[in-house]
This record gives sequence, structure tokens and C-alpha cells, in this order.
Amino acid sequence: MERQFADEGFCIFPGILSTDQLARIRDALDRGIEITRRMRGSTYVAMLDPNDANIRVNVLPAIDPVFIDLLMRTDALKAVEALLGPYFLISNFSANVALPGSGSMRLHTDQALVMSPPWLQTFAMDVIWCLDDVHEMNGATRYLPGSHHYQMPEDVPADAMNKTLAFKAPAGSFIAMDGRLWHSSGKNVTKNEQRRMMFAYYSSDFIRQEMNWNACLPTDIQDGLGERARELFGLIPLANTRIAVEMTKLLPEG
Repeated sequence: MERQFADEGFCIFPGILSTDQLARIRDALDRGIEITRRMRGSTYVAMLDPNDANIRVNVLPAIDPVFIDLLMRTDALKAVEALLGPYFLISNFSANVALPGSGSMRLHTDQALVMSPPWLQTFAMDVIWCLDDVHEMNGATRYLPGSHHYQMPEDVPADAMNKTLAFKAPAGSFIAMDGRLWHSSGKNVTKNEQRRMMFAYYSSDFIRQEMNWNACLPTDIQDGLGERARELFGLIPLANTRIAVEMTKLLPEG
């Protein structure tokens, strides 16, 4: 796994979710879409997508506990640790549903969401949950091969979008992706196929999280979290465990 991350910037883990688990998560996402439309009036984010055939749902952990279960899965966290090391936090968890007719968003790198360049190493990454078979025709995420080695936006070639490739993974898989890998949503050119992908975003623990979970998660949900989940959401008094551990090493014994 570590070698593939270094060489390609991503790793695909097929067959993770069962049929029953997929059905449960799809139902929860449908409810999240309804909640978003009721609260915001729309699931279209104009600054991200060229038209309203893309559905965006944010703050998934506040919608249903099944999304917290996904964030805390051992197999997913092992992939996160392989990229970020042992000290990381949950930065965000959102969904992007591409309906027929959806277009591509701009090419970007997710590490840019939480820190400025140069990007000398991996400090953020995504675990992308595939709720449908994802492929080029239905708008699977497109990535620019080798771009996780870029340190500056200026490293991206002018014709970068033409060089992107579409991820291909069956429903129930997750794709672990280096936060420096430049990517974009694809175009859904099918007639009746939707493409549901959910992006669990993790970052190193010294970086401010994209979402303020103290403000985003209702109190009853926070109170129901286990100790490890509270730590990963940054809800404990000392969120930066890396500093605590390193400082402890420097203290004299006795």
C-alpha cells in the first residue's frame, strides 16, 4: 500500500461494504439530500459546479451515525495512517452526487484547502466512498497522474485536464487519495445513471480542520461519541496529540 501511494498517489480498496451496508448508507444520504434542500433551499453550489446536476451534501456526521461509523472504520483509518502517520484529525465529510448531465469542476488539490504551498509532503488525504460503480461515463473523479509530486500550482501543465484519467471502482469500495493529487469531478454523460461518492477528508493534527465540529455537530451527537472518535473530531481539550507526545519525549525522567 505504501509503495502504491508513493508511486501513484492513491490506492483502491474494493469490496469493503456489503449490499446491506450500501443500502443503509444510500438511504442515509437520500435523507441528507432532503435535509440540505429543506435547510438551504438547494444542493447546488455554484462556486464548485457548472450546473445543478451535481448534488452537494456537507456535514454528513450530523445527519446519521452511519457516517461516523464509516469515518471510524479500521480499514479506512489504516489507509489514513499509511499516508499521514499516527497523528491526524477528521477535517470534513461530504457527498458529491453526479446526475446525468453534470459537468466537471475545476482541477484542484484538496491539500490546498487547509494549507498554502509549497506542498512538500502529504498533510491531508481523502477516503472516497463509492456508493455506485464509478467509471468514466458516469462522472467518476478524474485525477492527474503523478501530480501528487507537484509542490506548487505553477507545476500543473496548461493542458492538465486533458491528461486526467477517471477512477474506476465498484460500488462498496473506497479510494484512498493523497491530498496533493490534482483531481476534478468527471462529466456524467449517461442517460439514467447517477454517481454517488462521499469524501471523508482527514488532515494532520497540527492543521486547523476544514469544519469546526464543535459548531457543526449537535450536542447529543458529540455526547454519544466514543473516546477515539472525540479525539479524531478534535473535540478533546488537547487536539494536537503530536505536540503532546513530542514534548513528553523531551521531559526529563523522574
